Amino acid sequence: MRLSVDRLGEHLAAQLAAVYLISGDEPLQLGEAVDAVRRKARDRGFEEREVLEHGPGFSWGALARSAESLSLFSPRRLIELRLGSSRIGSEGAGALRSYAEKLPSDIVLLILSPKLESDVAKGGWVRALEQVGVVIQVWPIDATRLEPWLRQRMRSRGLHASSETIGALAERVEGNLLAAAQEVEKLLLWHGPGEVGLDAVLASVANNARYDVFGLMDTALAGDVPRTLRVLDGLRTEGVPEPVVLWALLREVRLLARLSYAGAHGGSRDRIAEELGIWQRRRPLLFRACTRLRLVDCYRLLALGERADRAIKGAAGLTDPWLILRDLALRLAAGDPLAGRGGRRGDLGHAKYDRTEFSGDA
Repeated sequence: MRLSVDRLGEHLAAQLAAVYLISGDEPLQLGEAVDAVRRKARDRGFEEREVLEHGPGFSWGALARSAESLSLFSPRRLIELRLGSSRIGSEGAGALRSYAEKLPSDIVLLILSPKLESDVAKGGWVRALEQVGVVIQVWPIDATRLEPWLRQRMRSRGLHASSETIGALAERVEGNLLAAAQEVEKLLLWHGPGEVGLDAVLASVANNARYDVFGLMDTALAGDVPRTLRVLDGLRTEGVPEPVVLWALLREVRLLARLSYAGAHGGSRDRIAEELGIWQRRRPLLFRACTRLRLVDCYRLLALGERADRAIKGAAGLTDPWLILRDLALRLAAGDPLAGRGGRRGDLGHAKYDRTEFSGDA
């Protein structure tokens, strides 16, 4: 079966499966899910734990040997298989399918994996494990889910707070669940269970916001202009290289161009999204952005990206590349700020990158 990470506790309260595949790149949720399975296995008498590290030189025969061997210390064991990559090749896929076909009765297999790519998640070895065990894909907590997550986290620790207080906490730890969990524990330690006021949060919570290019991409696609600019400023402050930011922005622009082209020519955006391997949960963001940006707007953004690339490489006559990246992110998030107000479509009318004002015409 497939479970969300939020439902793992409910599942473990009722049963312990023979196999767990837990994948994702968000460390807090991933770590807590793995710890929950370990605790349940220990409570059920699986006292011995064996760790297999998949990496260069790893032999998949080690899994079969471990499953077939007898333990001198405990009749029940937890085998923890840590995958260095979700792309395990035909040998690895065959080994896991074989394991699923002949499940040992005295072993729980816990597999830790980086995020499963869309084609891997649909692959045969994942489906085989899903049929005999539990597959959990851990997703990052995006901006729309962060405040509910914080509220639930605080309630689980006996803390209560107003929406304003939760919002202040979310703003200071946005994107960093490890920092959020630490701050909740710190509030509990300092103030004890009960109501936590805004002043207490402002006094005790450090600015732990962690900005990343993936957060920038989603925020810009969502059309949240203030937060887009705040995330971009955070990236610059943290020293993220300009080419990385440019790559992230243009990646989304190219996806939008493909989707807009399909829509303009009577094609199916869902089919194009499927072909491009766009995850189902990200499609609404891209589809909504397509309502703000036409195909010609995407071409103009690509032209602006080319100018940013030349500025990053030190082309003569161009100014700070971060100014161009800021304008690119703003246009991606806002669409056409001057549309319907006398401004030329695609022309923000304020950014000067060289001796002449960039009009946005490709």
